[in-house]
Amino acid sequence: MRYLYSVYSDAARIALQSILAHKLRAFLTLIGIIIGVAAVVVVGASVSGLNTYVTDKVAKLLGANHFMMARIASSKHLSDDEFERMNRRNKRLNWDDYEWVKEHCTSCSEVGVEIGTQVDLKQDGIEFPGAIVFGVSANMSEIEDKTIIDGRFISNDEVERSAYVCVLGGDIKDKYFPNTDPIGQTLKVRGLPMRVVGVEEKRGAFFGDSLDRHIYIPATTHLQIFGRNGLQIHGKAGTRENFQPTIEDARLTMRNKHRLKGNDEDDFGLVNVEELNNQIDQFTGSIAAVVVPITLITLIVGGIVVMNIMLVSVTERTFEIGLRKAVGATRKQILMQFLIESGMLCAFGGVMGLLVAYGVTTLITALAGITMTITIGYILMALIVSSVIGMIAGIYPAFKAARLDPIIALTKTT
Repeated sequence: MRYLYSVYSDAARIALQSILAHKLRAFLTLIGIIIGVAAVVVVGASVSGLNTYVTDKVAKLLGANHFMMARIASSKHLSDDEFERMNRRNKRLNWDDYEWVKEHCTSCSEVGVEIGTQVDLKQDGIEFPGAIVFGVSANMSEIEDKTIIDGRFISNDEVERSAYVCVLGGDIKDKYFPNTDPIGQTLKVRGLPMRVVGVEEKRGAFFGDSLDRHIYIPATTHLQIFGRNGLQIHGKAGTRENFQPTIEDARLTMRNKHRLKGNDEDDFGLVNVEELNNQIDQFTGSIAAVVVPITLITLIVGGIVVMNIMLVSVTERTFEIGLRKAVGATRKQILMQFLIESGMLCAFGGVMGLLVAYGVTTLITALAGITMTITIGYILMALIVSSVIGMIAGIYPAFKAARLDPIIALTKTT
């Protein structure tokens, strides 16, 4: 054991001395490895960042342990045929459906309703096109985990009496009440004055679409103004463990309301946050499966450069190799020396590539505001692949060095 340790430590020491003796050449050799490792890690950070971004936005948009039922709803992309089939089969959900689910879904901690309509606002000469007016039940704030930073949300009493009150999204507040307290003031929707009772915390954008162009009014008020248009029923489970049973309970409740029998397909759509998150994971995983192998090609190119430089090194050090073999070094020791040297080169390149990747991701995050997450999986993959490529790249030069005849090697250099 001590002998093996001595052999490997001597080989590592000689390899390190050789690298340090030619610092500039070693650095130039490693540029391909550095770029390859940095590319793999940055691409991985981008994919992980995209996953985090979309998941966070979905959580902000829908809330935790939340599901939704509507006439047509799906967590996956529908083909034209699937959409047409749903469009013919599914029924428009109405207020009776909402009250039925609210009464009979015993597993649901909350059941609410939401109806959305796009409206162009105009008041005091100020226009705001494309605002979304949501008619909501009072508990939608809890179901979607909304944060109200000023005032309050819609109350049950206001829903019952169809009050003309509203809660503003951040963009609406900034447009009509930029430097004043909006609480108690009036905003006209379709010419009708709505008293502002609250302001929602800004939620940012989701793939370029602002989540702050919203106005919330009582659902009953919305029905009076806009009619029965695309009603959605929203539910929430009390805990994550009860999420799937709660969804199934709500689904069976709606099937009973619509008098559907055992093999009948659902005539309504259902979406839950967990399914969306799974779809997001599959989407980003597909991107990684395509992009990461492409970036790994740069590491292979770097390995070819390392192999060429190691061949040059063997040629330059023919006398050294011959001398070592003449004084008793075995083929195995010579082989191990050059393998360790090429492995060290690529390992150093991997570490430097990680530092470059960290700098790039930090710079992009700071300048562009895009979240990029460097994960341990991509770090390990980049380091392991770079080291393996280094060892593979060193095999041929190492065998060539190990097979040199010491007498011929000494003759050629004297």
